[in-house]
Amino acid sequence: METNSNADKGHIERETLQLVLEEFTLEQKTNNQHIEALITAVKNVENKIDVFKKEHRIEKNVSEQLDIKQIEAILQKGFLDIKYMIGRQPNSIVRKFQILLFPEQDAKLFYKIVFGRWFLWFAIMVALSNLYKWGIHYNDNNKEIEMQQIQNDRKRKAWEYMYANSDEKTKKLMGKAYVKTAESK
Repeated sequence: METNSNADKGHIERETLQLVLEEFTLEQKTNNQHIEALITAVKNVENKIDVFKKEHRIEKNVSEQLDIKQIEAILQKGFLDIKYMIGRQPNSIVRKFQILLFPEQDAKLFYKIVFGRWFLWFAIMVALSNLYKWGIHYNDNNKEIEMQQIQNDRKRKAWEYMYANSDEKTKKLMGKAYVKTAESK
C-alpha cells in the first residue's frame, strides 16, 4: 500500500517539477528574446552615434571632440540593467488548488462580512415576502367585502321594491320575517 502511495507522490512531484521547468524555460526564452532585442537596439544606437560622429567630423572639419560622456553613462546604465535582468533568478511557481469552506486567514472578518450581509439579505427577503403576503390578503379581503356589499345592496333593493309594490297583508308578513331574522342574529 505504501509503495503505491509513494509511487503516486513521486509521479505527482515529477509532474509538478516538469511543469515548473517548462514554465522556467518559457520565461527564460522570453527573457533571452528581450535581451537580444535590447542588444540589437543598443547596436543600432551605437551605429547611429558612429555615423553621426563621422558626419559631424566631416561637416565641421574641426578637431573638436564631442562630449559623449552623458550618452556613455546612459549606455552603461542600460548595460547594467541588462546584466541585472540576466542575473536575476526567476521565482519558483507554486500552484495551489484548494476548495476552502473556511478561510485560512482573517476568519473573524470573513464571518463578519459574509454572514452580516447574508443575515441582512435574509431579513430583507423575509420582510418582502411577508409584505407581499399581507398585500395579497388585504386585496382579497377588500374584494370579498365589496362582493358582500353588492349582494347586500341587491337584497336590500329587492326587499324595498317588493315592500313598496305589495299589499298590506304581504307587508305584514315581510315585517314579521324582518323581525324574526333580526332576533335570530
